[in-house]
Amino acid sequence: MNNGTLISLTDICKVYQTGKITVNAISNINLKINRGEFIAIVGPSGSGKSTLMNILGCLDTPSAGEYLLDNQPVASLTIHQLAQIRNKKIGFIFQSFNLLAYATAYENVELPLIFAGRPGNYRRQKIMESLAIVGLADRADHKPTELSGGEMQRVAIARALANDPDIVLADEPTGNLDSHSG
Repeated sequence: MNNGTLISLTDICKVYQTGKITVNAISNINLKINRGEFIAIVGPSGSGKSTLMNILGCLDTPSAGEYLLDNQPVASLTIHQLAQIRNKKIGFIFQSFNLLAYATAYENVELPLIFAGRPGNYRRQKIMESLAIVGLADRADHKPTELSGGEMQRVAIARALANDPDIVLADEPTGNLDSHSG
């Protein structure tokens, strides 16, 4: 595995047009993140943190600038390639969990593994391992409505980690955890 630059942003801008109003969500962002680094993007509400996270996660595109992911220009990737990157290279932990209400914790963690084409035996092992890491192996058969906010957040963390992604993007990942859950 290359220990070099994983993410490189050069003069990234995002502009939204709402009717006659132009919103410069982020302007001239320059950032390099190497493999193995942990970084936090902090700032007040409305400062563009979520916009930047969506661009980093290949959920949105910049209005200007260059984003290199593993030295490859993200702008040159097809929709299919971007979907593969989101599934295999990026783990998302959303503030609102984004769990499927009709699915159990087990099934929610299984989804990215299914999309990645992992075989059944591998999936079962990885799901239980991921749930055990977050202390929820015994809650695998529970649906989100049967879990606390902190437990739902931990299922979301397990799901994000299940495919061993190169990048984990977390939007306030500890916001619903108590000090005991960690």
